[in-house]
Order: sequence, then C-alpha cells, then structure tokens
Amino acid sequence: MPPTISSINPTQGPTTGGTTVTLTGTGMTGSTAVRFGSTNATSFTVNSATQITAVSPPHAAGAAAVTIVHPTGNSNSVTFTYVVAQVPVVTAVTPTSGPTAGGTGVVLTGSGFTGATAVAFGGVPAASFLVNSATQITAVTPAGAPGAAVVTVTAPGGTSAPDAFFFYAAPPVLTAISPAQGPAAGGTVVALTGSDLLNATAVRFGSTDATSFTVVSATQITATAPPGTGSSPVTVITPGGTSNPVAFGYVAAPTLTALVPSSGPTAAGTVVTLIGTHLASASAVTFGGTAASFTVVSDTQITAVAPAGPAGPVTVTVTTAGGTSPGAVYTRVAAPGI
Repeated sequence: MPPTISSINPTQGPTTGGTTVTLTGTGMTGSTAVRFGSTNATSFTVNSATQITAVSPPHAAGAAAVTIVHPTGNSNSVTFTYVVAQVPVVTAVTPTSGPTAGGTGVVLTGSGFTGATAVAFGGVPAASFLVNSATQITAVTPAGAPGAAVVTVTAPGGTSAPDAFFFYAAPPVLTAISPAQGPAAGGTVVALTGSDLLNATAVRFGSTDATSFTVVSATQITATAPPGTGSSPVTVITPGGTSNPVAFGYVAAPTLTALVPSSGPTAAGTVVTLIGTHLASASAVTFGGTAASFTVVSDTQITAVAPAGPAGPVTVTVTTAGGTSPGAVYTRVAAPGI
C-alpha cells in the first residue's frame, strides 16, 4: 500500500528553502523521495514507518503539495506554504529588565519571525525560545552583565537590527535599616541603605508589603512598616531580584500598672518606681508633660526622679520604641502651711 501523510510540521517556511519539516503518517519505510510540488526535498531521512524528516527546497511563494514517493505508489498530499523571507524586526521586549542571573521569560514583538533560528541577548544565545507566530517569540534570558543588552532575532531573512534592548539589573543589597525597631501597630518610617535599589517594585517586612515606600536613590529607600510582631526580615525586590534581609524588631507598646510612691511633694527629687510591661527600650518619662530623669531597671521597672510642679494630679507616661504608654496618675501634695 502507498504511504499516507497525516500531518506536516511546521506548515510553512521561507521561499529560500532550508526548513526542516516532520511528516507523520503510515507506511513510510522504503520511501525513495519527498517532493514539494514537483521539486524533490533537498534531503530527507526515513526515521521510522510513521515518520520522515525532510528539508524544503527553494520554491516560489504560495502553497506547495508535499508528497512521498514510494515503490508502492505516491502518498496523499499535505500543504506546505512558502512565504517570502523578511528581515526580522524587533519592536518591543516585555518585560524590559531582569536579573543578571538570567531566567527571565520575555515576549519579543515584531515581524519576520517565521523560521527564526536564534535569539540573542547581548550576543549570548537565549536559554530557550519559541516562535509563537510571525510577530511573536517567547524567550528565556541567559545570564548577563549589568546594563543594556541588544536583543536580536535571526531568521531565514537575516538578523534584526540592534534596535531593541533588555536591561540586566544587578541584585539589590541592603546594608542598614534605621530605626531598627518600632511599634507592633506599624507606622514606623525606616530608611533602608544599600546598593542597586532603583526601580524597586516592593519592600517587604517578612511576607507583608510595606504600607508605602519611596525610592530616594540607588542607595536609599524610605518605607513605612506595616503592623507585625517579633523580629521581621526586611527585603527589597527590584528587577535584579530580591535583596538580602535586614532585621526590623517589632516592640510591644509599654504599659504602666503602678507608681511607688504615687504621690509626693511639689518640690523635685522624689524617686518614683514605675511598674509595668515592655519598658526596656524607654526613651522618655514625663510627669504632666515635663521630662524626668530616669533609669531602666528591667523590662518591668523604671526608677524616675519626679520634677517640681504645682500641687495636684499629673499624668505619668513612658515612651519606648513601641510607643507611649497610657498614663498613670502621680499626685503632688503641697507642704502644710505654718
């Protein structure tokens, strides 16, 4: 029985020939020729009874009937379309940037991509590529040096002009965060210092995005901490990748549960023990808004020297990295008259 052809892949190629096509079907063993129209294939290989690979010969633009010649008779025909080879043109690369390590999936848009044999980034072959159509190729970037890399496509019509670029970005690096702690409620504005921070797309505290951030320069970003607890690794994400982490500590808000003593004279000098929680990072103690000198004894105790003031109750507060405590009442008592 004559052979049969059920499919041909690819289904088109340039008029200059040279396209390797795969013919799938039955009864192909012993085939003596593959013809594109009336012209024999430049070469062909019988891979098995169900597959032949053949190289298309030059041909005029348009449809050509592909057949297999066999001692038992010629096969049915399938259509291969010859197209005029165009010099490929790359008009857009999306995304336009990625890490120097490579591995970024990009979409090339343009024309003349049919039969493309190579895609290069700065002269380095793409890690892989797929011709989706005459106007689109998807490719995976190879590793590259920081900076702009010319993107080119090579097809039967030639190699595209160096008009399109992909920008390799160095990975971001963080060296410092200031301040390094803030309240669990969030809202602390921190300055991140490092290198290669331009075009940052996110700042993360653990797995949570910063409430907001601003890229000040290639070496600095300001970001507002979201709510959190404990120690959180802060990272910056740019087209160059994800930075190393720097630690930001969330501090619980301080509380005051007692003052000992809770009253004293209007004159300065009374040593008052403040008892509460989360007091270790205290930065200020006030009596009625007036700053007092103090010593942090532990996370639950501070000793402070009450400043002078008029008789009556005043609110005592402690300010830490976690915020300002609710007030506790200290009462100044006037000296008895004579």
